[in-house]
Amino acid sequence: MKLDGSCHCGAVRFSVDAYAPVPYLRCYCSVCRKTAGGGGYAINLGARADTLKITGAEHVTVFHARIDGQESPGERRFCSRCGSALWVSDPRWPELVHPFASAIDTPLPEAPSHVHMMLGSKANWVPVQAGPGDECRDDYPAESLEDWHRVHGMPDGEG
Repeated sequence: MKLDGSCHCGAVRFSVDAYAPVPYLRCYCSVCRKTAGGGGYAINLGARADTLKITGAEHVTVFHARIDGQESPGERRFCSRCGSALWVSDPRWPELVHPFASAIDTPLPEAPSHVHMMLGSKANWVPVQAGPGDECRDDYPAESLEDWHRVHGMPDGEG
């Protein structure tokens, strides 16, 4: 599924082909919460890096979070003008890019359920609004974004 996204001020626009476009995975870790999660969590989608097209790339800045005292290889991209979180990628998986659902302008498919992950890092003020059939975890789930989409019969990048 082709996704179009942008930052708040419009300096950066991008498009990407998503193999996992359903926003189901809510991450409550401190990195996601503080860099992209106004509601206390962030939602990443799965896309193919070789399809990423950017307008305004000169306004894209990278941030490497520190996890357990070490700099993460993950590259969180955001707009240098307005601070909007755009996507995250990791050189260990160069074929992938994970846009933040909050930056996507294309209407996204609704998820039949959600996975609330990294609840062990959740801020005390964040309510977990888990619905029937939702999974709640203190850590990362075993299945990948692509696996979840396949198991749930959700749209993929072929559509």
